[in-house]
Amino acid sequence: MVSPARLCLTCKGGRALCGHAQCPLLPKFSIEKRLKEKVSKQFFGPSYSVFVGRMGYPNVNVGPMVAVEEKHGIDTPSSWLNRDYADIVELRSLLLRSKQREAVRSRSRLVLDTQELVLASGPTDVEMKFKKEPVYRVSFSDIVQPMGPSAPLESMSITENPRISRQVDKIVSDDLKASQASYELYRTGEDVHRVSAILSSGVLGLDKNKKLVPTRWSITATDDIIFRQLAKDVRGYTSVNEFAVFSSDRLDNHFEVLLMPGSWEFENFEAWAPGSMWTAMLKEPEIIEEYEPFGGRTAYAELEGGGYYASRLGVMEGLHAMRRQARVVVFREVREGYVIPLGVWQVRENVRNAMRQGPQKFQTLKEALDCIGKGLRLPVSEYRKRSRILGRKTLMDF
Repeated sequence: MVSPARLCLTCKGGRALCGHAQCPLLPKFSIEKRLKEKVSKQFFGPSYSVFVGRMGYPNVNVGPMVAVEEKHGIDTPSSWLNRDYADIVELRSLLLRSKQREAVRSRSRLVLDTQELVLASGPTDVEMKFKKEPVYRVSFSDIVQPMGPSAPLESMSITENPRISRQVDKIVSDDLKASQASYELYRTGEDVHRVSAILSSGVLGLDKNKKLVPTRWSITATDDIIFRQLAKDVRGYTSVNEFAVFSSDRLDNHFEVLLMPGSWEFENFEAWAPGSMWTAMLKEPEIIEEYEPFGGRTAYAELEGGGYYASRLGVMEGLHAMRRQARVVVFREVREGYVIPLGVWQVRENVRNAMRQGPQKFQTLKEALDCIGKGLRLPVSEYRKRSRILGRKTLMDF
């Protein structure tokens, strides 16, 4: 089998060997000239978010992310599901990540200014001076959305007053734990991505506990915090009374969500096709599974990481809106076209998209699984023999 790296070398963006009509990485090269023309050691532009690194913790890199060119949706992953790879890579290439080394409990001027910027209702103009020219490189992660060029900060100043809504200001000012404040922000209608950025900035929590949270950790923490609050309601709701199947297929990830009568429990499957960045050495698809019972799990989902928590939140939001609980199995097939990682936001948004679609309803488990089998490449039997829910029959399954 040809490795993804060698596949790229062979293709050189012109032969569509990965299955994409346009090379997902070409925008990175095509906009490099634009970036060099617009970014130097001095920069003025709008700040959209914050990035906190994790290397060297508890001393980490932190700084605002600023737009080299303003584009609609540049920092809103919830709007990217119907975009193609090239478009997403281009959007992220246009965000410049500034960085300065800080202790996680720092109250430096940069940290305080960054917190103001992330709380603002919209982009806020900043003036920056870098220690050296920005490095033009796009990096990818299984958790975080693609990242554009970066540069170490020498100084930064905010050139306009950040506009912070009264609701956000009140929640941040209240004497609340970080988890409570995060959920309150979500309840006001703030996007999950924005809540995780605010949590990452270190502005939330009791005063003695406030600290910067690496972006990679804050994304999963936010998914978990919101899930736990929604689950308190859902565990008290009436069970669904039939089998329902919800589907989504975006960005070379195929999802089937199965709701079954019964009390809440959750199982998440990931099946990885050979040929992606992570599965170059595989000859057969690899299936991994994570599970939790009615009372929840106590250990981190090591096998699936942030993808598990993003999937679980998408399902829980759907059940909460339905005011029902269920036994749930999510089938995720990662197809060979998923050649570059985009972050767990696509898992969350794919599952949300599935739950928004009108479900197909069935009276028996067999009928539901037959329907799911038509959308999956692997036989349902391969999942069923690994399942802790599907392998356990109840009277409701007949």
